[in-house]
Amino acid sequence: MARRLRYVPPGGALFEVTCRTIHGRLLLRPSPGLNDVALGVLARAARLASLLVHAYAFLSNHYHLLVTVADAQQLAEFMNYLNSNLAREAGRLARWREKFWGRRYQAVLVSDEEAAQVGRLSYVLAHGVKEGLVASPYDWPGAHCARALAEGTAVFGLWRDRTRESRSTRTGLPVDPAAFVEREQLALVPLPCWQSLEPAVYRARIQSLIGEIEAWGRQRAVEPGNPPLGPEAVCRQDPHHEPNQMKKAPAPLVHAVAPDVRRALRRAYFTFLAAYRQASQLFRSGVREVEFPEGAFPPALPVRFAARSG
Repeated sequence: MARRLRYVPPGGALFEVTCRTIHGRLLLRPSPGLNDVALGVLARAARLASLLVHAYAFLSNHYHLLVTVADAQQLAEFMNYLNSNLAREAGRLARWREKFWGRRYQAVLVSDEEAAQVGRLSYVLAHGVKEGLVASPYDWPGAHCARALAEGTAVFGLWRDRTRESRSTRTGLPVDPAAFVEREQLALVPLPCWQSLEPAVYRARIQSLIGEIEAWGRQRAVEPGNPPLGPEAVCRQDPHHEPNQMKKAPAPLVHAVAPDVRRALRRAYFTFLAAYRQASQLFRSGVREVEFPEGAFPPALPVRFAARSG
């Protein structure tokens, strides 16, 4: 199945981004070190890409983000930096030297509708609870935005400058590893649909969403055989463990509530896709002065080697 083209409407949009580890292994299992790394890499990637982060949740084998991006290039640069550095640092902590991510990340466009944006925020906040791992989003022992959004507290992580550390190590002089660790702050901004709210009102709405999630979690917990695993048990899991089963439902093209909004966004995407395919066909045939639709990346050309003489 061909990979879906990245389409960002002109002017930018809100996206829900998801990425899963190879075979669903628990390589992102929470720990103080992993939490610092996840937040530090996320904060640095967002800062370097000038990208807005609204929410995040790092589970043991995948993560979810809500971000606003200006265009496809910005999203690509952000995700390349985030996933490459997170794989390197989390792989070190988990003693994992093989492929880290299972497949390319999924980025699903979220419409401008308040119900759609709040629905996706609630979905991200519910992680940890909806899987039956903890009773409240506040209880998740990993990197999770619930408390920071509900209380308005600052979020910090750690970034380790491996390049500078490597150069210093090659000098042969004693090296203090702590000298290469930098503190990064992650700026969380309100959802586009709630950006005009006063901070106290925004926090109150987040708290209300979390209260609904907790009520759902309590109802589920009283059902036979459904007590939450608990944060301590989560942290004791083997990061190399591969779950027996994983959900593999295809990601939707867009997140929208009203049918007419969904249809309009789908039409815009398929118009973009048709224009890209037409331009791509001309480009591959040798025509270089081709105008691709806004935000598209020209396809890679095959490498041709010169024939050896003699």
